[in-house]
Amino acid sequence: MIREADILITPHDAQDPSTIRRMLAISLHVPVTDIYDFVLLRQSIDARGKTVKFQQRYQVFIGEHRIPEPEFSPVFKNISNAEPVHIIGAGPAGLFAAIQLIALGKKPIIIERGKDVKARRRDLALLTKQHIVNPESNYCFGEGGAGTYSDGKLYTRSDKRGDIYNVLKLFHYFGAPYDILVNARPHIGTNKLPDVIVAMREFIKQAGGEIHFEHKLEDIHVKNQSIHSITVKGITIECRKLILATGHSARDIFRLLHHKKITIEAKPFALGVRAEHPQALIDKIQYHCEKRSELLPPSYYNLVTQAMGRGVYSFCMCPGGIIAPCATNPGEVVTNGWSPSKRNNPFANSGIVVEVKLEDIARYTGRTDALAALDFQASVEQKACIGGPKSQIAPAQRMTDFCQGKVSTSLPDCSYLPGIGSADLHTILPPFVAQRLQVGFIEFGKKMKGYYTQEAILVAPESRTSSPVRIPRDKCNLQHPEVNGLFPCGEGAGYAGGIVSAAIDGMKCASESAK
Repeated sequence: MIREADILITPHDAQDPSTIRRMLAISLHVPVTDIYDFVLLRQSIDARGKTVKFQQRYQVFIGEHRIPEPEFSPVFKNISNAEPVHIIGAGPAGLFAAIQLIALGKKPIIIERGKDVKARRRDLALLTKQHIVNPESNYCFGEGGAGTYSDGKLYTRSDKRGDIYNVLKLFHYFGAPYDILVNARPHIGTNKLPDVIVAMREFIKQAGGEIHFEHKLEDIHVKNQSIHSITVKGITIECRKLILATGHSARDIFRLLHHKKITIEAKPFALGVRAEHPQALIDKIQYHCEKRSELLPPSYYNLVTQAMGRGVYSFCMCPGGIIAPCATNPGEVVTNGWSPSKRNNPFANSGIVVEVKLEDIARYTGRTDALAALDFQASVEQKACIGGPKSQIAPAQRMTDFCQGKVSTSLPDCSYLPGIGSADLHTILPPFVAQRLQVGFIEFGKKMKGYYTQEAILVAPESRTSSPVRIPRDKCNLQHPEVNGLFPCGEGAGYAGGIVSAAIDGMKCASESAK
């Protein structure tokens, strides 16, 4: 007999198989000797009581031995001479679309404006140390997309659990640790994800697919309301099916579509700051202890409140993380966060953002056109460039000073390596955002005693939470309603919000394009 059982267990006891076996026997009302084996299926942390515990779910083998499941592997076909499908972008949407196309017998041809993961590192070093922004190779553009060097978080609010688990299994097959299949908040880590991406690339190439780095999409040609060809690096290529998976920062592509009169729409997004605390402080608050046990991971938080009728919430929280410079053009400052697999840096950071609605942008700018939200987003990033057009110094303020309307006379240590400068963030963020953040931080301090503190620093702006543009598509065949063969896909098209949801959307678009 095979059954499932849930137990609540201390981190110390979770290291002892005999204790786990005994607790499972009690839960299932069977003798301990009847339990032949057990496999951990799911684990999360329960920190609601005075003692932090693991909430675990096991598959339990009662009176029979476990037969190992066949090793999972993606479907491999030689598709060298198959019908091609072009994919713009080698982020999670593009890579998973390619893997799905191979399974369906089609040939993926990926066109990526940025560099491969190894070459990207040099450009990220130049960005961090010398403030040199390469518009084609940065934290957002390049092999693996924005997620490769910004954390590798794999949790999602999507309820399509079957699809999610398939994505996680594929990541594990390509080298991600097994615990992503078990943990409630799976995470690969910026230090490990590049190797996973390289393994995916090699799989695609070995099957006969193509990946072209440093190849930028320059034009899309439509004939008789269908994709006819594309121009890449000055060369026009015949193309009948195009999966457009460019990511949320490809502003030139949005402008190209608008110029070509291919309908796009302004989309709401969220805007705010990166809030950074000492990780030890977050651990103390969340785990109710002076010092975190080594058996527990660095703690995270998830906060949300309402301020003046609008949502204020945490976004992309990075325990033991780093605030990263994520500008894609000179003359702008953009922040994001990432963590290594061990999450062993001394700081915890999170985006704290406010919903930005299209009516806000209309009131603030007088614009309602398709590019209104994009240009509004860009204007905040340009205001944040306090060190001049060639600087990545970010404006910063102590949390308490921001809420009290005071410019900080000193700033605490911060993980943002290009450097920070004291500034009044109220002059950089739109008033309707800054005022709600003030309320939000004070409310969060009530929910997490100690969160609202002068030890916390705010670094602006957190502006690339999602795409400010949506590219419309048919709900059934996922094609643009005006252009046959064009499949808007992933975060950049407005249909995903993170690595896993982008991967799922890439596979869905691939399946439709293969019909």
